[in-house]
Amino acid sequence: MAEPLALYVHWPFCVSKCPYCDFNSHVREAVDQGAWRAALLADLRHEAALLPGRKVSSIFFGGGTPSLMPPATVAAVIAEAEALWGVSADCEITLEANPNSVEVANFAALAAAGVNRVSIGVQSFDADVLAFLGRAHSGDEARRAIASAQAHFARVSFDLIYARPGQTLAAWEAELADALGFGTGHLSLYQLTIEPGTRFATLAAKGDLVIPDGDVAADLFDATQAITRAAGLPRYEVSNHARPGEESRHNLTYWRYGDYAGVGPGAHGRRLAQATERHKKPENFLSAVERNSHGLKQESDLPAHERATEAMLMGLRLTEGIDLARVEARSGLGRDAFVDVNAVARLERQGLMRAEADRLRVTDAGILLLDSILSEVVKTH
Repeated sequence: MAEPLALYVHWPFCVSKCPYCDFNSHVREAVDQGAWRAALLADLRHEAALLPGRKVSSIFFGGGTPSLMPPATVAAVIAEAEALWGVSADCEITLEANPNSVEVANFAALAAAGVNRVSIGVQSFDADVLAFLGRAHSGDEARRAIASAQAHFARVSFDLIYARPGQTLAAWEAELADALGFGTGHLSLYQLTIEPGTRFATLAAKGDLVIPDGDVAADLFDATQAITRAAGLPRYEVSNHARPGEESRHNLTYWRYGDYAGVGPGAHGRRLAQATERHKKPENFLSAVERNSHGLKQESDLPAHERATEAMLMGLRLTEGIDLARVEARSGLGRDAFVDVNAVARLERQGLMRAEADRLRVTDAGILLLDSILSEVVKTH
C-alpha cells in the first residue's frame, strides 16, 4: 500500500504593510480571487498526476497570511484534493494564523470550509517582548485569538519564543504555566536564535543584544521539559510538545521524510526522490501556471546519499528517533553509507544516543547537543 501524502499549500498574500512577510505590496483586496483559485487548483492537479494512488493524510495552509485566504478557496482546495487523491477520514487540515482581529474574524468561515486545526503565531503575551520581536499584535489580542480558535477548531496550537535577552528562569516558568493554562493540545516552544543577516544579528554584533549563555539556555530548556511533561505535553521534537495523539501529523511527515506535495508561490516539496520548488513571486507563479499549467520553478533529482542525509537530519530531531531500515529502503543504501557506527557507539557510552535494532535516537541528555551529534553521526559524503 502506498504511503499517505502530505499537501502543503502556500498563500503569499498579506494585509498592506504586513510586518510578517516579504509580500507587503500584494494587498489582499487587490487580488483576483477567481484567478488565484484556478491557479492553485491547476498546480494541485499537476502534482496529483505525478503522485497517483496516494491518499492525503494532512493539508497545511501556510505562507503570508493564509487565514486571510478566502474560505471558498480553502474549501475548493480541500475538495480538489479529495477528488484527485481522496483524503483520510481523520485528515488533519491546518491553517497558520497571526493573532489579530482581522484574521480571527475569519475563523468561523474557515472552520466551515473544512479547516480542523489552527497554528497561531503568538510568540509572547508581553507587550515589550512583542515590540522587541517586531510583532504587530498585543498580548490581549493573542489571548482572544487562542480563545476564539478553541471555540471554532477541534485542535489548536500556538508558539512562544524563550531564552530571550534578560529572561530569568522564574519569569519563563510563569509564562509557560500561563500558556499551558489555555489547555491546548500542542505547543511550539522555540529558543531565540540569532540568524545571520537579521536585525538581531546586527544588534548582537554591536553588543546591544545579548541572549542567555549556554548554561542559562540549558536550564531554561530543562525547565521547559519538566513543566510540559508534568502538564501532559511532552516534547516529541526538539521544540514541539503535544498531548499523545495531538502531534502535528503534517510536520511528522516532514520529520519522518515522507512525501509532501507543495503547491502555490514559493512552496517547496519532496516527492518520488525529487525536490520541487515553485516560483516565489506571485506574478511569476501565475505566469508559469498560464504557460505550463503548473507553477514549478524547478524540480531536481535527489541523489541517494542526499536523501539519506536529509532523512537523518530530520528524523533525529524526533524523540522517537529514526528508523534506519526505512531510510535504507527510501535511499537504496546500506546504513553504513550514511551512519558513522563508531560515533554512535561512542555517543551511546556517553549516554547521548540510544541504538536499538533499527531505531536510532538522541537521548534527553543529548538533545541540547543535537547539532554536534548530527555532525559526528551523519556521513554527509
